[in-house]
Order: sequence, then structure tokens, then C-alpha cells
Amino acid sequence: MILSNLRQLYSLDTLDTRFTVSSKTPPKQALSEPQIDPTRPPPAQDDQLPLKRAEGAQPSKWRTPEFYFYYLVFITAVPMMFKVVYDVSESSHPNYPKFSHLLSDGWIPGRKVDNSDHQYASFRDNLPYMFLLLAIHPVLRRLYDYLCRADSYTQVHPLAGSNGRLTHGLSTQAAADARLEQRVSFDVYFAVVFLAALHGFSAFKVLLILYVNYKIATALPREYVPGATWGFNIGILFANELCRGYPFAGLASFLLPSPTASPERTSYSNWGMWLDSYGGLIPRWEVLFNITVLRLISFNLDYYWSLNQRGGSPVEKKQLDPSNLPERDRISTPAKPGDYSFRNYFAYVTYSPLYLAGPILTFNDYISQLRYRAPSITTRRTILYGVRFLICLLTMELVIHYIYAVAISKAQPAWEVYTPFQLSMLGYFNLNHIWLKLLLPWRFFRLWALLDGIDPPENMVRCMSDNYSALAFWRGWHRSFNRWIVRYIYIPLGGSGATGLWGKARAILNFLAVFTFVALWHDIQLRLLMWGWLITLFVLPEVLATLAFPRKKWRDRLTAYRVLCGIGAVGPILMMMAANLVGFAVGLDGLEGLVKGIVGSYSGLVFLAAACSALFVGVQVMFEVREEELRHGIRMKC
Repeated sequence: MILSNLRQLYSLDTLDTRFTVSSKTPPKQALSEPQIDPTRPPPAQDDQLPLKRAEGAQPSKWRTPEFYFYYLVFITAVPMMFKVVYDVSESSHPNYPKFSHLLSDGWIPGRKVDNSDHQYASFRDNLPYMFLLLAIHPVLRRLYDYLCRADSYTQVHPLAGSNGRLTHGLSTQAAADARLEQRVSFDVYFAVVFLAALHGFSAFKVLLILYVNYKIATALPREYVPGATWGFNIGILFANELCRGYPFAGLASFLLPSPTASPERTSYSNWGMWLDSYGGLIPRWEVLFNITVLRLISFNLDYYWSLNQRGGSPVEKKQLDPSNLPERDRISTPAKPGDYSFRNYFAYVTYSPLYLAGPILTFNDYISQLRYRAPSITTRRTILYGVRFLICLLTMELVIHYIYAVAISKAQPAWEVYTPFQLSMLGYFNLNHIWLKLLLPWRFFRLWALLDGIDPPENMVRCMSDNYSALAFWRGWHRSFNRWIVRYIYIPLGGSGATGLWGKARAILNFLAVFTFVALWHDIQLRLLMWGWLITLFVLPEVLATLAFPRKKWRDRLTAYRVLCGIGAVGPILMMMAANLVGFAVGLDGLEGLVKGIVGSYSGLVFLAAACSALFVGVQVMFEVREEELRHGIRMKC
């Protein structure tokens, strides 16, 4: 029983049903079938999976001599990786005085805590208040539903039907519209209070930007909407950064005609400073506004594309059940013309559980889920997801109490003091810290949305250490953002549909455009631009290797092909680690110091060879994890 619960806790279905259910499959039909659990062993010969599920999968290698050797490598290497970073974090290490001022008292007896990452520290320090909000918000919604007679939609049921075909009567459509209105009303009221508490008087700046963006979509001639939308929102990214959120004191000084320090000017400046003093819980609203920009673009382009389909409802034309739409149809099917109102737009952009950090939900999907609760949301699945979040939170606490990799990198110590093994592990655990510090807020806010009846995409598909492909890494890291990029940038640019050498070259150019936007969206800094260009550069060897060694030519030598791919994957892993260290951790200068410390001696080169061998072992296990998923009918692209 305990083992079964653990398997379900760590199944892909618990993490997000999108991983086990095709985006083309009606969710009620898919979720009514027995759930696929890739953590279970494959079935016996007399109980084979359907052919379509096992197609292309190789026999299991978990109990082969080759993998027994890999297990031995894991048992030896992983504890050593933790121990070496733990040792350099101890107070007895010569460099400890250089970073000890970045540590603070921890809750584990006898241990300091490395809370020096300001981004994660903000989340960690405010976690008790966010848990309180997580509990209050669903209660307030239920109270609002009770007081506003939500039974007007909860007591209406669909007519009998089968196979996802349209069988709903007008009463059910009216109930869905009533549910939409009920939820939007609460979302608007709560968002007004939420914005005022978060940003104080700066909430009016947010409202002004939202209003201008809405008018771009609805008031401009149709042919100008895409260009104006992109120009306005990219301009907002730069303006927010350069003007640091437009402080009222600065606006007053800029708008006053007289440059002298007249009493009138001083009075206006004082008013501006007074308004700035009431900046709410997050005065620097512009720091977190980048995620809102994505929703602004989503609404405008979803509305723009909906104008092409005003001849009739696609749901009615295809005779689909609107309460049982596959995810792809929820995203691509335009909402009703009347749904593109400013009220719905404001509720979507400022939806409280996803406002601060996401995950990102498109406008069409949001409206669809407001009308019909997603069948994927169940009490058991939500509880298990919450347990996984708590386990991840505890893991992060243990890491920052025992491994001070972030503080060491911030202190910029003398890198030559460390051995090549210590240097590489400091960089590696820096990356793990980045992964965890992003995973925790995203999962917290997604958990909040699930408790509220909205199912956004899961952002982190795999552990950071379970990636060998640059392309797949991008698909699985901040997954909702990747899906947004594909829908609103990559496909409109032409995607990668073209074949041949020119098609691959165009795909690389599209990647360059995408990652340039991604870098600017994260922050307008040179090191992030370098990160985006480095990732594009590091994708190129993988694309060329795929062209040079197509799988179809190795069908009779799959073992040799697997070994060849394992060797080839070591390079992209090292390059992806380097790119992310430049963009999000130590910068280019810090990376240069790490690299010199590792390859600047004979012992460093020996270590590098051993590290590449260990990475090869890890890649073989990653391959088999994906083969195990394939044996259970799960075909993920990451």
C-alpha cells in the first residue's frame, strides 16, 4: 500500500495529466481509463500493452549487467558529489570567512542557512503569508458563491451523450455562462484588493498599461494589431527597466514645466514622494510585470485570431462537447465574441494565483476553464501534488542548510584554492539551486490555482539532472513559457516545418529570434543576451548530429546507436551547464575562473575525463527512463 502510494505520488499523471493524456484526447474519456504509471514494471508477456502504446519501445535494460554497473557508479559518485560541496561549506574551510557574512541563522540546530539568493529569499521569507493566502482565497470564493447563489449553475447538468459529441442543451450552456460570470466577478473583486495590497498606488500604473493594451487590440484596425501589440509590449519591457517603475516623484519632476525649485514644484514632489511611500507589499511592481506582459500579448493575439472565425462557432461546427474539449481545442478554439470584454480581460491578466509568477495560461484556455471545470482536477491528485511541493520545499531547506554553493559563488573567492572536483560541484549545485528556486514558486502558485479550480500547465517537467538534450531541456524548463513561445512566436515565424538543410537553418534563425526575446524578457542585461545566444549556438551541434546520424539508419544496430548518442550527449550537457551558469549564476567572468581551475592542470584534465565518463553513465540511465515511459505509452518531447 505504501509503495503503491509512493508510485502514484511520483507518477507523471500526478504531476500533470498533460504528460499522460494526449492534447487531442477529450479529457473525460482519457481520465476514465486506468491511469498509466511509468514507475511500475512493464507487464508480463501474457498481458502486453496495446501495440500502439509499445510501438518503438525497446526491451527493458534495468536488470542487465550493463545497468548493474551503472548502479554501482551512481552509488559511488552521488554521495561523493554531495560530500565534496558539504566539505567546502564547513567553517573549517580556509575560504569560509569570505562568505560567512552571507549566511544567517537556520532552523536546523548547529547549521547556518544560505539565504543569499535575493530572488529565493523573497519567496522563502514571505512563504507563511502566502500559505495563509492559499487557505483564505478558496474559502472566500466559496463564501462568495454561497452568498451570490452559485446554485444557478451548479444544479444544471448536461444531457446524455457519448464519444465527446455535443449533447448539451441550452440550459447547460446557460449554466456554463453563469459559472463564467460568477467566477469572473469574484476574480475581478479579489484582483482589485490584491493589486492594491501588492503595489499600493502603483496599481494605477498597472491598470493604465492594461487599458492601453486592451485598446490596441480592440480599437486599432485589425491589420495593425499584431505589430502594435508586439511593439507596445516590448517597449513596456524596456521602459519599465529604464524608468524603474515610473516613481511618482520622478513623474512630478518631469511633468512640471519649471526647472527651478519653486514652492509649487516642491509641493508636487512631496505629493509624488508621498504616493511612492505607499507602494504596497511589492513596491517594485515592474520587476514582476514581465509575466503579465505575456498575458497581455496572449489576449491581444487570441482576440486577433478570433476575428478570422466569426462566421460560426468551431465547437458547434465540429459537434464537440464544450465541457469535454481536448487541451489543444481549449487553446486554439476562440472564445465567444462577447468574452473578449475588458472585464474578462482584466480578470484573466490579474488572476491572483498566477499573477506573480505563472504558470502561463492562454486567454482562450482560461475562459474555457471558467465555463467548465477541468476534469483533470481531483481532490486526490491535488493533495498528492501538494505533498510533492512540500517534499521539494524540504529538499531546498536541507540544501541551503548544508551546501553553501550560492554564498561561495557570490563571494567570488580565490578559485585556485579549490580542486577541479570541488569547482565543478560548486557550479553543479548552483544550477540545482536555480532549478529548485524556480520550481518552488511555480509549483506553489499552480497548487493555489488547482485548489481554485483552474489547471495551468506544469512548468518543470524533469529534474535538472535528467536532461541530455538542449532542445528537450528548453521544452521542459519553464514549460508553460515554452508553449507560449511556440504559439505566439515560433509558429508565426515559420517554426521548424521546412525540411532539408535550409529548413534546419531557418529553424536555427527562429531559435535565435526566440532566445533573444526570452533573454530580453527575463532581464535587459548583456549576460542574459549572451545566455540566449549561447543556447542557440549550443543547439547547433545537436541539430547537425541529428542530420548526420539519423536513427532510421541504425535500426539494426540500436545498442551501438545508443552508445553513440550517449557519447554525443555529454558535450551538450556541459555546454548547457556553462550557458546557464553565465546567465543565472556566476556570469562570464565567474565561468572563466571555474573553467581555468578545472582544465588548467593535469589533474583537472584527468578529472574532466572522469566527469565525462560519469555523465555518459547518467545519459544511459536517462535514455532508459524515457524508454520506460515509451513502454507505457508516454511520448514526451523532453
